[in-house]
Amino acid sequence: MVKKSWLATALVALGASVLAAGAAAQPYPNKPVRWVVGYPAGGGTDFLARTAGAQLSQQLGQPVLVDNRPGAGAIIASEHVARAPADGYTVFSADNGVLVYNPALYKKLPYDPEKDFALLAMMGRSALVITAGPNAGFADAKALLAELKRSPGKYSIGTPGNGSPHHLALELFQREAGVSLLHVPYKGGAPAMQDLMAGQVPLIVLDLPSGVSAVKAGKITPLIALSAERMPQLPNVPTAKELGYAGVEAYAWQGLVAPAATPKDVQARLGAELQKAVSDAGVRQKLFDAGWDATPADAAAMTRYTEAERKKWHALIKARDIKLD
Repeated sequence: MVKKSWLATALVALGASVLAAGAAAQPYPNKPVRWVVGYPAGGGTDFLARTAGAQLSQQLGQPVLVDNRPGAGAIIASEHVARAPADGYTVFSADNGVLVYNPALYKKLPYDPEKDFALLAMMGRSALVITAGPNAGFADAKALLAELKRSPGKYSIGTPGNGSPHHLALELFQREAGVSLLHVPYKGGAPAMQDLMAGQVPLIVLDLPSGVSAVKAGKITPLIALSAERMPQLPNVPTAKELGYAGVEAYAWQGLVAPAATPKDVQARLGAELQKAVSDAGVRQKLFDAGWDATPADAAAMTRYTEAERKKWHALIKARDIKLD
């Protein structure tokens, strides 16, 4: 009886080990991938993740499930992903706030963007645009600039929040153009857009994905694109460079990252598949229509770009003495 009991136990243990070995041997991925987004559902970051994620799911043969974890300018989501299992089944939409600005704006962060994340690939970006409300009274960019120089500190301008790409772009624009505006930080792009439409604030710094429908409907007026070249979605809007301010260039951009210890072969697979997904003609068109420009690039290119962005924006943050804690 004891022999039979021992034998049965051994067989069960052997079967379990064989099953475990078989599961471990299955090629990546063999279960759903969780894509964390640090902002609410329905926003520009969420749209980019869901659009690219749907195509990525087809390529990987596994569901890609978007997990929205908004709060504190994506710091909550950043900490969550930094502590997540590094097995390739958790990825994260990391923007320039997460990877570039926050370390210079905060004395302490619950994550380290250089140590806690493996950069996988770039996805997309949108130039930022100084945009007027329906009754702001600015005919064009030159009229706006003339009025701002004539009346320093008179006009308010909204952004989605302190430390956002929009806020930093505003600081750069004010320095280079020699103008002064009253910054009104909102808790997100949606309330800023609502107040612009209602005439509560005359100007905002807009990322096109947050206001593309209002722009297409002619309800708000983009005046100055803070990009190197004119935006293809807004071909009639001059750039700051055209207006004489060559140093003004700013984007809201997104890349994909994973916990730092994610296996290198899995990192390479995810990065390559994401670039393929974002390069898909249908995906590119959907992103373009929503105000994004697809910018697929590998981990090495993303690393170089991120490092250049840190050098540029950390210098500005220090010069303008911007602190968030």
